[in-house]
Amino acid sequence: MVVTGRGPAGASARDRILAAVLDVVGAAGIPAVTNRRIAEDAGVSLGSITYHFATRTDMLRAALLQFVDAESRRLADLAHASRRRVPDGAAPDLAAAAALVSEVAEGLAFTAEQVASFELYVQAGRDPALRDAAAACFAAYDDLAVTVLTALGLPDPDALAPAVVGMITGLQLRRLATGEPGRRVGEALMMLLAT
Repeated sequence: MVVTGRGPAGASARDRILAAVLDVVGAAGIPAVTNRRIAEDAGVSLGSITYHFATRTDMLRAALLQFVDAESRRLADLAHASRRRVPDGAAPDLAAAAALVSEVAEGLAFTAEQVASFELYVQAGRDPALRDAAAACFAAYDDLAVTVLTALGLPDPDALAPAVVGMITGLQLRRLATGEPGRRVGEALMMLLAT
């Protein structure tokens, strides 16, 4: 059998394992995460799994943290790109920010990684060992929200960020579950922030 592995060309075995974990969780749920399945999907030996991760929980935690690192970079790039749309010296516009959020929400393809993140958040509710990783994920989202809310000149962005993140996360989960378009995210954001 020729083993090709998953993930970007030249990715380490650990990174291929974590990519496989997210793929499996997103496609089949957490119960489908077995060492044998992950090794096969990642194109690594079975021993590689236990070399890198002592337990399945360790593997799930690392996968969740890897997801949030990549997602945080992606969202930070979007925030940076949106700042370039605002003329120098001009204050960002709340309507423009809401439109960008809608654009991002509508354009988000629910990949296996995206679905896996929701699965892992729910699993963190059952498994306290995953809670620190889930908290780190939401802290990264909160930090990005604080950056955007501060740029918009809104009062007390630190207190407002968790509500914004919770609303967007909940609406994205609703969109995933129902197939609704993402435009409601921007509309809801405008209603929340305009009050």
